Amino acid sequence: MKAASVSELKKELQLLSQAEIIAVCMRLARYKKENKELLTYLLQEAGDEEAYIQSIKELLDSEFSQVNSSNAYQAKKTLRRIIRINSRYIKYSGIKETEAELLLYFCEKMKNLTVYRRHRTAFAVIYDRQLAKLQKVVATLHEDLQFDYSSEISRL
Repeated sequence: MKAASVSELKKELQLLSQAEIIAVCMRLARYKKENKELLTYLLQEAGDEEAYIQSIKELLDSEFSQVNSSNAYQAKKTLRRIIRINSRYIKYSGIKETEAELLLYFCEKMKNLTVYRRHRTAFAVIYDRQLAKLQKVVATLHEDLQFDYSSEISRL
């Protein structure tokens, strides 16, 4: 079965009644955890972006507390998992300011890791990629926000 394009899906959804759209959304939510998380964001958390950012930061804090600082291999695996989690929640939001805030928070937390200081060369690639991603996002923001985030980036 070939997947339809987004425009074709949009046309089909416009033809459905409200009850049928709810049924389709509920069926989508049953199949994947990511679909449920996206629906949760869209329906409950999209109105208060600051609370959403704060909840993601708390989640990142708990994940960073689980980083094994005695084993570099395990620490790298955990950091990659944290990056996947962070990227997934950034994708749900789709707002550049949220993306910049969460990437900046990740870089700050990673910089403060003890394992980062001991095995600097091993973790420099991960850190540099996230920092480059942050700089790319900041370049698309409004000039005032660019200045604020640039000063935070230079502090890192």
